[in-house]
Amino acid sequence: MKFDYLIVGTGLFGSVFAYEATKHGKKCLIIDIRNHIGGNTYTKEVEDINVHKYGAHIFHTNNKNVWDFINRFAEFNRYTHTVVANFNGELYNLPFNMNTFNQIWNITTPKKAKVKIEEQKMLHKTDSPKNLEEQAINLVGTDIYKKLIEGYTQKQWGKPCIELPAFIINRLPVRFIYDNNYFNDKYQGIPIGGYTKIFEKLLDGIEVKLGVDYLSDKENFDALAEKVLYTGTIDAYFNYQLGELEYRSLRFETEILDTDNYQGVAVMNYTDNETPYTRIIEHKHFEFGTQEKTVISWEYPMSWTKNDEPYYPVNDEKNNALYEKYKDFAKSESHVIFGGRLGEYRYYDMDQVIESALKLVDRELDKR
Repeated sequence: MKFDYLIVGTGLFGSVFAYEATKHGKKCLIIDIRNHIGGNTYTKEVEDINVHKYGAHIFHTNNKNVWDFINRFAEFNRYTHTVVANFNGELYNLPFNMNTFNQIWNITTPKKAKVKIEEQKMLHKTDSPKNLEEQAINLVGTDIYKKLIEGYTQKQWGKPCIELPAFIINRLPVRFIYDNNYFNDKYQGIPIGGYTKIFEKLLDGIEVKLGVDYLSDKENFDALAEKVLYTGTIDAYFNYQLGELEYRSLRFETEILDTDNYQGVAVMNYTDNETPYTRIIEHKHFEFGTQEKTVISWEYPMSWTKNDEPYYPVNDEKNNALYEKYKDFAKSESHVIFGGRLGEYRYYDMDQVIESALKLVDRELDKR
């Protein structure tokens, strides 16, 4: 066999593993059905602006080892994610903090905010929340739920909140300080020059084949390597023998505008029911751009079919049970490792992907 590892998918999981395995003397071939590297983290330069082609990706982590690892491949700026929510033209800061409470209730102290939230919670409190709506109101009351959670969540998941499981919103960030930083992580930023440059460095010197469909020629690809690292959807690998896992997908409409500043923030969420998209991304603000033009993307959630890109696994009870059956199937594929967001049917932040890939390196290459 020509390679030690055939790696299916050039996203973070596959690329980090390929980089580390190559460093340890393993010969890797990495392939992707798309015509570019980087998976959903891919950025493309448009009008001298690095456009996040598959939606906003902000790197944030508390894991210093992961932060040190990714900083080998790029210099990160000081970008802090500060989201603005637009509810029928009313603007609110996210996550929920003293700025939000002042904007909604015209109050100025943490004590008054806590009293207001508690009053609303007690009017509708449910001892055992059965759905997302009940859980959200238990956490933040009705005003915040109605203006900033209900519409956005229903659009995101394609179902009314009363039909969504409570665990989706088990933890909501609520801060009684004037802090608009969306994340609590110690390390945060955007790579200067975009994410694609990171992948170019990760895959430097490694054989890469793009625009190839592994599953359509699986037998021949498998014959090239001792082991396969598969980062695609696990149900597709087994030809949906047990049924299809459920995902949510996204559609983007991107436009170049002849203005230097469209909305004044990188991400604006639209939390009402009537607006068909969930957010508008203005890409130049990720890198404090001063270009004369701007590029914006409207993000539309949509139901997933086999022809669409699967973005979010629907980790409800039914789908998780089906995944466990596919996971049992996977044990019989001794030459295949299933990894990453799709291979493991779970939501990963970027830092979690890197951490998981590095742990796989330890297991596979016995670095410990």
